[in-house]
Amino acid sequence: MSTADAGPAPAAPTGAASDLQKTLAAAGVEADFSALTRALYSSDAGLYRVVPQAVARPRTGADVEAAVRACLDLGVPLTARGTGTSCAGNAVGTGLILDLRAHMNAVLALDTWGRSARVQPGTVQGALQAAARPHGLRFGPDPSTSDRCTIGGMIGNNACGPRALGYGRSADNVLGLRVVTGTGDVLDLGPENTAPSPLLERLDRLVRANLALIRTEFGRFGRQVSGYSLEHLLPENGFDVARFLAGTEGTLAVVTEATVRLVADPAHTVMVALGYRTMPEAADDTPAILRHRPTAAEGLDRRIVDVVVRRQGSAAVPRLPDGDAWVLVELAGDDPDELRTRASALLAESAATDGWVVPDHASAAALWKIRADGAGLAGVSLDRPAYGGWEDAAVPPEALGAYLRDFEALLRRHGLHGLPYGHFGDGCVHCRIDFPLDSSGGADAYRDFVEEAAELAGGYGGSLSGEHGDGRARSALLRKMYSPQALELMAAVKDLFDPRNLLNPGVIVDPRPVEADLRVPQTLTSPLALTKPDFAEAVHQCSGVGKCLSDGTTAGRVMCPSYQATGQEKDSTRGRARVLQELVNGQLIQHWDAPEVSEALDLCLSCKGCSRDCPTGIDMAAYKSTVLQEQYRGRIRPRSHYTLGRLPRWARLVTRLRLGPLVNAIASAPVLANIVRWSAGVDQRRGLPRFARASNRRGTAPVRRSGTPIAIWVDSFSDCFEGDAVAPLVRLLSEAGYAPEIVQGDACCGLTWITTGQRDGARRQILRALDTLHPFAQRGIPVVGIEPSCLAVWRSDARELAGDDPRVADVAARMTTLAEALLKAPHWEAPDLSGVELVAQPHCHHASVLGWQADAEILARTGATVRTLGGCCGLAGNFGVERGHYEVSVAVAEHDLLPAVRQAPEALVLADGFSCRLQLSELADRTSVTFAQLLSGDAPARARPQSGPGTGAD
Repeated sequence: MSTADAGPAPAAPTGAASDLQKTLAAAGVEADFSALTRALYSSDAGLYRVVPQAVARPRTGADVEAAVRACLDLGVPLTARGTGTSCAGNAVGTGLILDLRAHMNAVLALDTWGRSARVQPGTVQGALQAAARPHGLRFGPDPSTSDRCTIGGMIGNNACGPRALGYGRSADNVLGLRVVTGTGDVLDLGPENTAPSPLLERLDRLVRANLALIRTEFGRFGRQVSGYSLEHLLPENGFDVARFLAGTEGTLAVVTEATVRLVADPAHTVMVALGYRTMPEAADDTPAILRHRPTAAEGLDRRIVDVVVRRQGSAAVPRLPDGDAWVLVELAGDDPDELRTRASALLAESAATDGWVVPDHASAAALWKIRADGAGLAGVSLDRPAYGGWEDAAVPPEALGAYLRDFEALLRRHGLHGLPYGHFGDGCVHCRIDFPLDSSGGADAYRDFVEEAAELAGGYGGSLSGEHGDGRARSALLRKMYSPQALELMAAVKDLFDPRNLLNPGVIVDPRPVEADLRVPQTLTSPLALTKPDFAEAVHQCSGVGKCLSDGTTAGRVMCPSYQATGQEKDSTRGRARVLQELVNGQLIQHWDAPEVSEALDLCLSCKGCSRDCPTGIDMAAYKSTVLQEQYRGRIRPRSHYTLGRLPRWARLVTRLRLGPLVNAIASAPVLANIVRWSAGVDQRRGLPRFARASNRRGTAPVRRSGTPIAIWVDSFSDCFEGDAVAPLVRLLSEAGYAPEIVQGDACCGLTWITTGQRDGARRQILRALDTLHPFAQRGIPVVGIEPSCLAVWRSDARELAGDDPRVADVAARMTTLAEALLKAPHWEAPDLSGVELVAQPHCHHASVLGWQADAEILARTGATVRTLGGCCGLAGNFGVERGHYEVSVAVAEHDLLPAVRQAPEALVLADGFSCRLQLSELADRTSVTFAQLLSGDAPARARPQSGPGTGAD
């Protein structure tokens, strides 16, 4: 039996958690011992699952000191954590987790003259950049997770990022630290370390007794991140303890404050894209590239690019040079002429088969984004799930090509497939590998491979880690890289700083076996993994890189609106995935209807933003639907599931019986409306949508009967509620040369059944809709949908719910948005909207599933001034009207939508989503227009307010 089969390290005795809770409470330290929180922090972005006893969220350095001393008194392990984007299991532990991002996240001071910043350890790197940018300064290292990783975490792992060639590692940018050691001592560390300390005196004596060993084994090349960077303690390096602590992964001390260097960016940058036949050939060219002094030289290959094209369309990837592998080189300088000369020389001297200067910054940004999302994209680029583990080895750059060839041969010998990419200029290679972790013996296969991989990297004089640290993934492999004497020296240093081995135990010194605590192998015998293997595999796709935890300011991003509203990990895509992973595991959370599962999923808006924005393709809306189905299988459901979850059925009944005016009158009477809302499970602060007098699709006749046939599918919302979505669409398609035909007969996509977890009912709705829609698809007639969320069902959920019916693929292939149809109309011209100001709110499903590119192209042709919003409107179908969701619904709207419409009181607001229009009307007192209304000149006068927007949200 392997050590992995034994499961995680034994938990502390039952009474320890209670003692810890009392001690922390007495010290005034906020701590959470709930199963939900323990599930959220059981993993970082690595492969490991270690359930903690509790999570503390200190507010001050004094709180950190109190927490450390409490753990020392009680013998409880302690692990410091930033955002938890560590890729090697660096930020998980069996005892107390210190979440330093929650409250200790301030930029305390900026010294623009001295070019430094003093920050708390939980400060997000992007927040520091934002504070320094107005002064023309920046913090140099920039990992791909820079919009969510913390400075403390970067220091802990000695993070680098793609521009380390220009700015160095985190250690190179640390000027001073305030830390609490594993002895309880508080040290203020600066370049001169003038404060006397018995601990530092003992450290100095230890270093001086081992000078030759340190000079020969440590600091041999720039990306030697594995182990302790003892070279910083050499006399010739000024015995710089602050820099030395960078990369020690919280095993020696916990940072409570950091002073870091700021640098000025060069005035100009240019990207050169170079194409090669293979990755090793690209790596061979690294020494030639380095002669041109790049600030970054990043390698990637076609497989990652192909994933982006499949997910987001070819427009998401700028033109690349010929080849199947590329190196993206950034040159920076203050003289644009000198930059052009360097770029030309690089192109002339490289061995690339093709290459050019990327023509504009937008294209360069798109290429950098692909590279930044590399870890997530690589995880879903192979036929089987791919993992980190052997994630960021580095070798001297001149050896990179040879190393990659040997590494690929090693993969073949083990029957594995990998996708290398990374910082070629530094010799640092990331790789996601399809380890068979979900199979019997997978943990042993993982161990066998990484043992050989460590020998290979060590043989090239390399480092097992080039920027992510060792963590649980590589600490036990350090013997392949360092001599026994070097390992003994690191253990002696650990004993000085943390004699009881309570700070992040199992990492670097006295390590856990690499195959112990692996998350996926722990699920192999769980009932849920056996009965629902597809669900188990899907939720484990979350690698933990935490893009859902970013600041949310990236244009066009939807994920994750509830996290943006609450700032709580449980409301993020990653947090929910962690809880569902624990559900699959079956130890901490054991049942579908566990309160931890319900709490984590409650505020998921089912917006599907994660299905596009998450690099690993997590689709939390689909998982929530599955969970709700299982929670209520054979049980009475909440009232809202019978009302809002089956709303199309009730709406069709109302319109068929022409009861719309009566129902609207009831909904307008205060007392009766309250009763209706209560009965339907609707929040009393919500308005009720008004039903149409009769079916909207039956009162509209096509304007044109000759031309290219096209069908218009009028969904239940567009058909049964008041609005003018159908007639403008018919006229516009007729003007574009189509002969539109309105689909008759009921063809509900089952969306509301899906979002409330009534998946069997949704399947029945879809099958009935296929009877109506498939004849059009059979005749090759495109079908234009009106409501984006309903149209998106055919390109997403329908395939899962009724994919065994071959008609689904036919209908999905013919379903089209209005914009897509107009772009295919050869003689249609967009109207001239020059001078018109637009605020465009793409429906979440439109942006995430259908794609907004066609709409954006048409809007550009109109000449209008367009501000396209990211984020969700916050109503999201039944979510925003259900009791218990109102505050979050409004907070989501306040993140993007409501501020934008307030800032543009004279703008037209474009919103095709039924929910978006309701939210705008109710919270902003704004009447929006549909795409068809806008392009046909049918925008109602009330859509342009005569005064500022209302404040219905208040």
